[in-house]
Amino acid sequence: MDFDWTRSETIALAKESCTQCQGIGLRSSRQGEDAPCNCVLRAIFRVCYSRFRRCVEQEKHISQARLALVGGTERRQVWGRRDEEYIADFCLVSKRFLNEYEYKLFRFHFLLGADWKLCCRQLKMDRGSFFHEVYRIQQKLGRAYRELEPYALFPLDEYFGGSVRSELPRASLKVVTMPRAGCSLRPPLRKVA
Repeated sequence: MDFDWTRSETIALAKESCTQCQGIGLRSSRQGEDAPCNCVLRAIFRVCYSRFRRCVEQEKHISQARLALVGGTERRQVWGRRDEEYIADFCLVSKRFLNEYEYKLFRFHFLLGADWKLCCRQLKMDRGSFFHEVYRIQQKLGRAYRELEPYALFPLDEYFGGSVRSELPRASLKVVTMPRAGCSLRPPLRKVA
């Protein structure tokens, strides 16, 4: 997939103490393109996993069928259970993007809730290998949840709210850059005509 990542999407998710991206969320690749840092991909996974856990753990009588507008040429409304759909999408996307061994570890640790000791014993691996594999799985799925087309699992407000991303208005393209550190910011004192 050819997906454009922007600093505005990654900076809020980036780990402030990350040594790879210095808290910006983007790293330059060898081809000169910006790619998301692994800390951002893991953060996306954690946000999606947290929502998955909340959907699974809520009382079943709380779940509601909601009327949603479906875009396209027909523009019609359909009934759906968003929480159950998210649970199914989370599991199916994870199974599709992981190989058999990764999915086995994902299922034990994330879906069934086994701690690292039980997973290491069951999968016959040491602690270091377990955590490295968990980080790789989080990065792989974080990217998959964000770059999935036509409907990504992340950002969650778009998945659950149904808003559609569109191009930025022309007025927003004339953004003034912030001054460098050490320079004082002087706002205008009166309205400029």
